[in-house]
Amino acid sequence: MRELILGGARSGKSAYAEAAAQASGLDVAVIVTAQAGDHEMAERIAHHRADRPTDWAVIEAPSRLADALQAVATPKRFVVVDCLTLWLSNLLADFDESHSAPLPAGFLQERQALLDLLPGLPGRIALVSNEVGWGVVPMGRLSRVFVDEAGRLNQALGRACERVTLVAAGIPVTLKSP
Repeated sequence: MRELILGGARSGKSAYAEAAAQASGLDVAVIVTAQAGDHEMAERIAHHRADRPTDWAVIEAPSRLADALQAVATPKRFVVVDCLTLWLSNLLADFDESHSAPLPAGFLQERQALLDLLPGLPGRIALVSNEVGWGVVPMGRLSRVFVDEAGRLNQALGRACERVTLVAAGIPVTLKSP
């Protein structure tokens, strides 16, 4: 089963995904997409790492998410992907902000690879993503493209996943269930 877990920053979405993985009784792998570009992000990564059980496999995949999922998903494994919006940010890092610039080809390829692979993956898959579309329209082009593409990605994954859960204030609300 595939589940998309949405929420705002510090909403409890990662904790919810990790609790589901722990309760599943399955072998757990966590695919992380964050990169420690500065001291504050390094601290966030260290905090998440310290909270995870030490027997969970951790795979770093800042860009090639479909490849990482294909390598670790098995019928007896629960895979947590944390998080899709950081992955999206990584893929859009080289975006040209000029008005005529298309989306980076690498982003389009990686997004399609994920969407093509997801339906056939074995085991349990929990995809953690930020819901970023509830705020104001951003001022800069890159920020608008990021919000638009995060929304499009979440919509596509919401259709592809059997379960979609919104987490707000640490409380999960089921939006879609099998």
